[in-house]
Amino acid sequence: MSFKLQTPRLTLIPLQQQQLLIWQNSGRKDLEKMLDLQHNPWDLELFYEQETSQALRDFWIPQTAKFPLDYYWYTNWEIILNSSSCSVGGIGLAGLPDNEGTSEIGYALDQKFRGQGIATEAAQALTEWAFQDAGLQVLRAETPVDNAGSQRVLEKNKFQKTGEKTLPLEIPLQVFTWERRRY
Repeated sequence: MSFKLQTPRLTLIPLQQQQLLIWQNSGRKDLEKMLDLQHNPWDLELFYEQETSQALRDFWIPQTAKFPLDYYWYTNWEIILNSSSCSVGGIGLAGLPDNEGTSEIGYALDQKFRGQGIATEAAQALTEWAFQDAGLQVLRAETPVDNAGSQRVLEKNKFQKTGEKTLPLEIPLQVFTWERRRY
């Protein structure tokens, strides 16, 4: 069995490259079978759906191939709700800390499971795990300005709002930038 993080309600499982390839090539249902989970089709807004499929194709799969020993820093971690044995979302990091000691955290949660503190609990577990790496000094995040729920997740996890910017997407997106520093 591979490495995982446990919280009172959740199990976070970092996907290995073989699991990411099954997700990409066969779909989430086959990934869930492989992980011995109940089927739960994620209900995400289009933006998060597109962001997730782009991350799978352009970041998680190539980066876990490039850094097999440090794949935890470059993959999606399935957020498993223990009480229903299903995946309710994903969370992950943007790689090992860079030369300035910085990485980024991101997450997406199935709309059916929002407002229950699940994203907050998952973000806390992954943030605490990441800061065990002495090289990590700053963890960054971005949230759409209209996503108050995601902003609360970061506030509860001691992130500070540091600014606002526009992401140059097909439809430009205003986001707040956030940071949490090692203390």
